[in-house]
Amino acid sequence: MNLDARRITIIVIVCFIGITYVIRLFILQVASGKLADDARALTEEEIPMYPPRGVIYDRKGVPLVTNQTVYNLMVVPKKVKPFDTAAFCKLLTITKADIDKTFQRAKDRGEFHKPQLLVEQITPSDYAAISEQLYKYTGFFAESRTLRVYPQGIGALFLGDVGKISPKEYEQRKGDYTKQEYIGKSGIEKAYENELRGVKGINYAFRDNRGNIKEGANDKQDKPAVKGTDLICTIDAELQRYGEKLMQNKRGCIVAIEPKTGEILALVSAPTYDPNLLVGRIRGHNFNVLNNDPQKPLFNRATQAQYRPGSIFKLAQSIVALGTGAITPQTRIVCNRGIIGCHGSHSNDDLEMAIVHSCNPYFRGVMQRVVEADRDPSNRFRDARLGLSVWQDYIKRFGFGSDLHTDLPGVKTGLVPGVEFYDKWYGKEQWAFSTIYSLSIGEGEMQVTPLQMANMACILANKGWYVPPHSVKQIGVGGRPRDEFLVKYDLNIPTDYFTTVVNAMEKVLQPGGTAWRAAPKDIVVCGKTGTVQNAGGKEDHAVFVCFAPKDDPKIALAVYTENAGFGGTWSAPVATLLIEKYLNDSIAESSKAREKTILDANFLDR
Repeated sequence: MNLDARRITIIVIVCFIGITYVIRLFILQVASGKLADDARALTEEEIPMYPPRGVIYDRKGVPLVTNQTVYNLMVVPKKVKPFDTAAFCKLLTITKADIDKTFQRAKDRGEFHKPQLLVEQITPSDYAAISEQLYKYTGFFAESRTLRVYPQGIGALFLGDVGKISPKEYEQRKGDYTKQEYIGKSGIEKAYENELRGVKGINYAFRDNRGNIKEGANDKQDKPAVKGTDLICTIDAELQRYGEKLMQNKRGCIVAIEPKTGEILALVSAPTYDPNLLVGRIRGHNFNVLNNDPQKPLFNRATQAQYRPGSIFKLAQSIVALGTGAITPQTRIVCNRGIIGCHGSHSNDDLEMAIVHSCNPYFRGVMQRVVEADRDPSNRFRDARLGLSVWQDYIKRFGFGSDLHTDLPGVKTGLVPGVEFYDKWYGKEQWAFSTIYSLSIGEGEMQVTPLQMANMACILANKGWYVPPHSVKQIGVGGRPRDEFLVKYDLNIPTDYFTTVVNAMEKVLQPGGTAWRAAPKDIVVCGKTGTVQNAGGKEDHAVFVCFAPKDDPKIALAVYTENAGFGGTWSAPVATLLIEKYLNDSIAESSKAREKTILDANFLDR
């Protein structure tokens, strides 16, 4: 081979090598660049898997709170590419301002690369139409969630509601919750949040730049979500429904408790509302409407209203006086209406008949004997201080002035005024029994909640003890309540003292008693009426507490009907109708007229 041929061969080889390197470089820079872009578009994520909350059933297994699948539309702002905003907004029924607000919030938080909530709780039917078009919009994707549903439409304030976690709640529970999660806001939903919420799972996945999850793109082991624990609550759905029906067009409340267990059988606050109004995308609007309603349907009168107890407090006063030895069942006190007003034809009752007649002078004299007992004969003011402390100690044994250690959130404690209270008002040793005697008939500064009065009825039914009122019967189907609701609180007062009071309560619903017209047929009810003074010149509150049957109590109740007048006329029939409903599962023909009277009554304008 000559020199020229060798030169040509070398040139060809060099050119071939050069072309090969150029091609290789092109592949590395272009083709591999595209692969790199694709790789960068696949982002590894730990996607939280939100479990459905536990279902809540009534004591008989009727579902009260269940779940429905919904969808949240999410967006990763950094991945969004130019799109038809008008078409997108029309598809989702939102405005461009909603999108801009979401993007700005993400930018302000430094979360432009993280998923942000754009539209929450889209129903399956709405999402079906949206999902067909979602592939057109890069960076947007949907995640499934669950929405609470209340199939019976009852017990709104008892069951509570679920809403978006607030900034304050998020700070308190940081690490357990994300900013997009929902949390129990009230009622059982709040009290049993830890049991109901379940355990979040994790889906280790790659998501492309359109927000779509690429299955099988990783080898990490997913952690499945664990459904929340189901609860068997204490209420009877039919009793709750009937109570809400009886209280329609009225302000007030009903608390019904099983005396032996402390299980709340019904808790009605009126006016009420359908709990389904506070779920999903309609929650915000409806909450504002309910919150601005002058009748205050969001205010739980059963646990948060603090009323004067009125004459029903005479039952506790009787036990205190017997327990301190201030009186005996045979003690008679003249009905001197010159000191304090009274009603009815009686003049010199013993304890039992004083309860039946609700004699005000009698119970003024009873409390005076408790407070002015010559513990310090040299100074009537110091004597009153010592006596009031004894009285307060006994009264607090009934659970007054406390939250009763219940599981219901937001329960008020009421007020049992004592020495410190009156010292602050009048000055030390500047007051005596004559200053505070209105307490003797459940007026003055004494304040109680209806829950406390229903608990007092349980104490009388049990003749001296109670189990804290509670809302959940079983944690998990076949489970048990929390340990604290298996404990009895004993007042350490002899049973015989309760017997006298219970016998009197039986006569209240017999001819001559203040509630005899409300007595149901063939059920022995023990009760006490009350008429609570009301400020502002309005009609008095009608009050009634009771339990039944007398010998083996199954239900105890407190009923408050605001601005209705006499307790025996309005609240007593509500209670006895509920007793019939619970014990007999029906209303007798002989009670139908009373039922109609209650259903037709409207006190909302008073």
